[in-house]
Amino acid sequence: MVPVPLAVLLVLGAAAAALAEPLRFVDCGSIDGSIQEVNVSPCPTQPCQLHKGTSYSINVTFASKIESQGSKARVYGEMLHVDIPFPIPEPDGCKSGIQCPIQKGRSYSYLNKLPVKSEYPSIKLIVKWELVDDQDQMMFCWKIPVQITS
Repeated sequence: MVPVPLAVLLVLGAAAAALAEPLRFVDCGSIDGSIQEVNVSPCPTQPCQLHKGTSYSINVTFASKIESQGSKARVYGEMLHVDIPFPIPEPDGCKSGIQCPIQKGRSYSYLNKLPVKSEYPSIKLIVKWELVDDQDQMMFCWKIPVQITS
């Protein structure tokens, strides 16, 4: 029999591992890079339940196919095939885990936050996240379904 404190740790460890599961995503036009993995935490099931007033961690592992001095993120909420810009705290990829200049053939971990403001409506939509290089070409683009809830 497993001691109670150890059993609690095992359950918590399993829950934490479930929160970090790679997501199923749609690649929506990665040209200058290839996505290896997308993680949104916490998001144990899809569509991701995004609670108002909460911030979510984004981690994208990708390989660059080009050289670039910098990168910039653009995030949208896609509803009825219309992209509505979604502000993020730090659009500069070089301040989001990527060591710049970006080198061809190297893998990077892009890290950012997705804040869900209290005033957002409760709605189902698609989050579309793009990272463009210094020539405004798509390093990566991915989409996931989400549900914004109270």
